Amino acid sequence: MSNQPPFKDPQEIFQAFGKETEKVMQSFATQQWQEMLRGFMQAWNQLSTQSLQNPHGWVEIMTHYQQQQMALWLNMLGAKSGEPPVVSPKSGDRRFNAPDWNENPIFDYIKQSYLLASNMLNDMAAATKLDSENQKKLNFYTKYFIDAMSPTNFAATNPEVMRLAVETKGQSLIDGLKNLLTDMEKGRISMTDESAFEVGKNLAITPGAVIFENELMQLIQYQPTTETVLDRPLVIVPPYINKYYILDLRPENSFVKYVVDQGNTVFVISWIIPDKNLSNIGWDHYLTEGVFKAIEIAKAITSAEKVNTASWCIGGTLLASALAVLHEKQDDSIASATYLTTMLDFSEQGDLGVFIDQVQISQIESQLEHTGILSGKDLALAFSMLRANDLIWSYVVNNYLKGQAPTPFDILYWNSDPTNLPANMYRYYIHNMYMENNLIKPNALTMCDVPINLRSIKTPSYFLSTIDDHIAPWQTTFSGAQLMSGFAEFVLGASGHIAGVINPPAKKKRHYWINGELNQGAAHWLKTAQSQPGSWWPHWDEWLKKQGGDEVPAATTLGNADYQKIEDAPGRYVKKRIGD
Repeated sequence: MSNQPPFKDPQEIFQAFGKETEKVMQSFATQQWQEMLRGFMQAWNQLSTQSLQNPHGWVEIMTHYQQQQMALWLNMLGAKSGEPPVVSPKSGDRRFNAPDWNENPIFDYIKQSYLLASNMLNDMAAATKLDSENQKKLNFYTKYFIDAMSPTNFAATNPEVMRLAVETKGQSLIDGLKNLLTDMEKGRISMTDESAFEVGKNLAITPGAVIFENELMQLIQYQPTTETVLDRPLVIVPPYINKYYILDLRPENSFVKYVVDQGNTVFVISWIIPDKNLSNIGWDHYLTEGVFKAIEIAKAITSAEKVNTASWCIGGTLLASALAVLHEKQDDSIASATYLTTMLDFSEQGDLGVFIDQVQISQIESQLEHTGILSGKDLALAFSMLRANDLIWSYVVNNYLKGQAPTPFDILYWNSDPTNLPANMYRYYIHNMYMENNLIKPNALTMCDVPINLRSIKTPSYFLSTIDDHIAPWQTTFSGAQLMSGFAEFVLGASGHIAGVINPPAKKKRHYWINGELNQGAAHWLKTAQSQPGSWWPHWDEWLKKQGGDEVPAATTLGNADYQKIEDAPGRYVKKRIGD
């Protein structure tokens, strides 16, 4: 871009920026945003009604707020010079780290006034007496509204943005406009420098080949890197609403590479991005043409009688269903099962529960009649809303207000590369899991023509959950791990749904807990568990090797006469992006 700003004065820049910001917010105003606004208004109408019926608590909250505001005014006017701040950001809140928020009296007042109002709204929400479901929604919508209204999100009330605009003679705002318009074309907020990554070039580059494909998935076999391997191959079932390469990012972050390097013959399912033509694909189809097909082929290629399996999130829900079906059919093809941040019991749904009620589900299903698919972009937006400060507003400030390019980060590139969900699969999953919690009910569901019961599964299992997981709460995944008859090794990692899983040993980051006492609830397990430094990956590898099997010479070629190489990994399916 030219170094000469195309505006005559700063006012023109701010006016142009305001117009384009309004456009981008309108372009991102999907049904999900509209539903959140409806939910927020409904929840606060309930709060207002309760406040009128029982004003005592409301008056106390407002009185406390007014007293704090008065103290803030006195501090600002110097009546209480040197007094500590009336209110401070919570630990971990990085929005107000710039010195101006503390050193400049005006911005310090704006910050503290915002925090006081935030606390008041949160206190009012917490003081209501709603049922648990509506209380969670009120708390969530209140927090979302508070985060959206932060003074850091607006150019005129963010000192960092104003200083940068002055220092660059408006160039930062012009660059922000350019970033904003680019994102409008993409229909999403850029979280990383997407030009820094390409699947097959510097992501998902573990050597291997696609040795089978159908309309639903490609099956990848990876080239061994050790002279010998376990005679039982490892089949990985990733979630079907995300692309598998979260497990095969850059080599230093690749779980797939790590597993191959530990002496395993590894197969991974790469699900297709479904379009309207696949709208009728359902749960059974993902089992028969996905999980069962992958196991059948892995056994055929390696001549193994049994396979080990690993899964992540919804892929684990699918894998547990597969195990239950195999048990009913007296098929013991699976020797062990690993579940990474997997929910089997859906009684406590975490933050996602705010999007799940009959009204919202009915609206989505009505749309599915026309679209045939649940858009991956809508799914990605919903997940971002759960952590709006980190996954929405921080990028609005950095990209649009400051005009800076996001830094390269492979996990966030994957996060910006969603996939769709077939309408029929969505209906089955949302009703039988989230709405009715049928998976944990013996014989409540019939899959592949047999009634299933998770409690009948005796396969040894390894459950890895993460303590800050907002998608699959660890207390809920813990209860799911106790459902099965076979021994379950439960491990709790630090961090969240993604970062807690992708934690390579070489980085020596974080920690995990093991060996808590089972059968007395999640809280007791954590209280009695032992903390271990670093990554859980070596602990899992040691567990996997204990599940039996012998070492055999590693294969020198991939596939066999029946399943020959179709193309190099990572294959065509995963390279396609929504909109291509």
